[in-house]
Amino acid sequence: MKHILVTGGAGFIGSNFIHYMIQHHPEYRITNLDKLTYAGNLENLRDIEAHPTYTFVQGDICDAALVEKLMQPADAVVHFAAETHVDRSIMDAGSFITTDVYGTFVLLEAARKYPIERFIQISTDEVYGTAMSPEGVSRPSLETDALMPLSPYAASKSGADRLAFSYWATHKLPVIITRCSNNYGPYQYPEKLIPLFVTNALDNIPMPVYGDGQNTRDWIYVEEHCAAVDLLLHSSGYDGEIFNIGANREYSVLQISDLILDILGKPKSLIRFVQDRPGHVPRHAVDTAKLRRCFNWSASVDFHAMLEKTVQWYREHETWWRRIKEQDAGYKQYYQQQYQGNV
Repeated sequence: MKHILVTGGAGFIGSNFIHYMIQHHPEYRITNLDKLTYAGNLENLRDIEAHPTYTFVQGDICDAALVEKLMQPADAVVHFAAETHVDRSIMDAGSFITTDVYGTFVLLEAARKYPIERFIQISTDEVYGTAMSPEGVSRPSLETDALMPLSPYAASKSGADRLAFSYWATHKLPVIITRCSNNYGPYQYPEKLIPLFVTNALDNIPMPVYGDGQNTRDWIYVEEHCAAVDLLLHSSGYDGEIFNIGANREYSVLQISDLILDILGKPKSLIRFVQDRPGHVPRHAVDTAKLRRCFNWSASVDFHAMLEKTVQWYREHETWWRRIKEQDAGYKQYYQQQYQGNV
């Protein structure tokens, strides 16, 4: 495997994955295809933009001609590109369907025309809806659980997930599907929970907590997610398989808020409870036993240490996030529409 096509590589997880691959596989050619929508940011990759094995191509995964051109020399695809924010999908579902479902279709169609070795479909634990057994008992989601998406974002990712599986079932395309829990770490767009709360707190702006703040998520440091994807990328004998990726570290939104305020030495009065969002999932968590069983892999870093490291990154990269929050018209419009009158 010598040439990897990464879609959405200027986004949060994609850019971290490219950094990871260049560090661990410096001989690989990496082509990054990204449309540079609001969450795509070339600043995320400024330090490696001149790396001799890295190429950036600005373009849309829905552009079949461009995708075929980039697919032809590739040995593998890691497909991160997607509209990913639940709140935005509630406000405007159409772009999610176009990018997440149709864009994935375009990539799969191109991939089946060329002898690629692996297609990694990056899905999400959002596709399961609330983590529970078929009998309604709360527990981490299994790969075999039914998909019960509760937001347009989750539905669009469910569609892409199942479409990718169908290309293995029908065309024997060497697909592996990953469903990961909530990521955190550097370069995360500041509308997402942890960077939003950190940057708001740094500016002494209220942190908007939906409902009572008891909704829980499993949190994985982004570099560990990248390590798991790298492992699956180089695996053999797992075509058509689905793997949950998570850290088995569940915290509620309110607990995350408290931890961030403690790290920053800020008062709890910055927590501001706001009206809950429609279809808010009470618990997301994934069972990662399959990944441990097949690869003896599990997340190992300490959550509190990595959260402190993440908070420190945002402290040290104020220019990065302040440009988005203060100069990006799309971000300001979203924030005002989502929280105006509530914070």
